[in-house]
Amino acid sequence: MKHLHIILLALATLLAGACKQPTEATEPTDTLPTDNLYLFDAVDGNGDTLDLASLEGKVVLVVNTATQCGFTPQYEELQKLYAATRDRGLEILDFPCNQFGLQAPGSNEEIHAFCTGTYNTTFPQMAKIDVNGDSATALYVWLKSKAPFGGFDTTDVRGAYLDKMFRQQDPEYDKNPDIKWNFTKFLIDRQGNVVRRFEPTDPMSAVADAVEELLR
Repeated sequence: MKHLHIILLALATLLAGACKQPTEATEPTDTLPTDNLYLFDAVDGNGDTLDLASLEGKVVLVVNTATQCGFTPQYEELQKLYAATRDRGLEILDFPCNQFGLQAPGSNEEIHAFCTGTYNTTFPQMAKIDVNGDSATALYVWLKSKAPFGGFDTTDVRGAYLDKMFRQQDPEYDKNPDIKWNFTKFLIDRQGNVVRRFEPTDPMSAVADAVEELLR
């Protein structure tokens, strides 16, 4: 009977150990990855990698740009916005892209020289990328998943033209989240979340107002 008691006690100890939840393998919740801007990186015009986690706590405006586009003068308004709000926490990331009308044909160096020489831009300019298709960067795949196409402003002549052009190619083009043209903008809050997408026909005053709201 004594031996039976010892065997039962040993079994109870083993079962208790098996049921106990391990603690050392559980990662603290606040260190787990989250779905935000800070998971990504980018390559700048000099070929250096920018860890976007370095922008944590800032309001970020991500823009795909071109140097030979009807919207290229928006560079001037973007620079004014940057100069006025950078000290309060705005960062603008400029991603040249040649996928729309081949309107960004230069090298990274040529594009940078054009922007700084013509518009005196001082915000960070990244290396040229693709934003649509199989070669789209992971950052833009994520951005599009968070903020789909919002429609062109068809009261704007350029917006009406773009809408007509795309609709002739695909009557349901507006259901596709792809970037439609140069100077599409994504606004990201201080926690790295996409809060709004602006199409190139949206007035820059609306972009500035939305930035101001996040900077308060």
